[in-house]
Amino acid sequence: MSNETSFSHINFVAATAEDYEDVMSISGGIYNGMDYLPFKYHAWLKDPQRRTYLAKCEGKVVGFESFILVDDGTTAVLEGLRVAPWMRGRGVAGLIQKFCLDTLQSNYPEVKRVRMTRAENPPASVLAKYKVISSKAVVSVLIPADQLDTTIKLLESRVNNLDKSKNLSVLGAEEILRFFEESKSREDLLPGGLIVQGWHPFGTHKSNLNLLLKQKIVWMYSHLGDSSGLTASSKATTTSGDSQAYLEGFLSLGTPPFPVPLAEGIYRLDIDMFGNDPFYAKVHVLEQLKIGVQALPAGTGLVCLLFADESLRTEVGQLCEGLTPLYVVKEQMILEMEI
Repeated sequence: MSNETSFSHINFVAATAEDYEDVMSISGGIYNGMDYLPFKYHAWLKDPQRRTYLAKCEGKVVGFESFILVDDGTTAVLEGLRVAPWMRGRGVAGLIQKFCLDTLQSNYPEVKRVRMTRAENPPASVLAKYKVISSKAVVSVLIPADQLDTTIKLLESRVNNLDKSKNLSVLGAEEILRFFEESKSREDLLPGGLIVQGWHPFGTHKSNLNLLLKQKIVWMYSHLGDSSGLTASSKATTTSGDSQAYLEGFLSLGTPPFPVPLAEGIYRLDIDMFGNDPFYAKVHVLEQLKIGVQALPAGTGLVCLLFADESLRTEVGQLCEGLTPLYVVKEQMILEMEI
């Protein structure tokens, strides 16, 4: 399963469990210590919807990329790209992505589009091929183990004048399915009609539901009035004294915390938010953080990555004021290309 190219004798092969150390050896410092691949590599190899590939030069691993098939097999999401430090700037990334696209076109003709996520300022070569579907602000903070309790108390003090309940619910599988079925809910809350969780852009296709559910994500939903939680989300409301119209619903997804290479005993929690109400945003950050902390092993700290509508950047930043900022990226961009 190889494909020879004319570039420095690079060939592409399927990744295996035995390649783990070699892949990690080219991944040092990626994403400023927030790399997810050390934790997810072996699970990716076992995922029947995902394909993982290595670029090799003279027998050495010099690149890695994967794609996962979503949207009932009509979309491929590229993810995990990395190139060995000594090979960067020589076109290897473009070659391995071309290999993946060629593989999709030859082996998966039902795939009609490719998506990927990128940080701010993607290369012009990428923007020439892909269109930007949506983007979000990213705020990242580091919370050491000995500051977790005081941090939660601090955030509680900053939202204590809000109606913290806001009809907030942790959704079960049946309620999540209803959200997928409510087209108006999707149109209002999801930019580009996509659920983006942990940098994975998924369409609200029912075939994606099991894929999302098995990741044990915490789904929180805030709504007004209707106790069922989903039927009111298509309305809009205006906050008293403010001319800005806010979507009536607010959704957040929290990943189970997982270890990252930043430092020993540091875990990562992603909180993806959908909606533009700053009150909801603050409540969801607090409640997702509480659940995330409960899942941490004793004595471990947390890096929290918050993804929100750009209009919420200032409000989310104010909520986190005084916490240790950790630069990862400033913006998350969702890109798509028809093939």
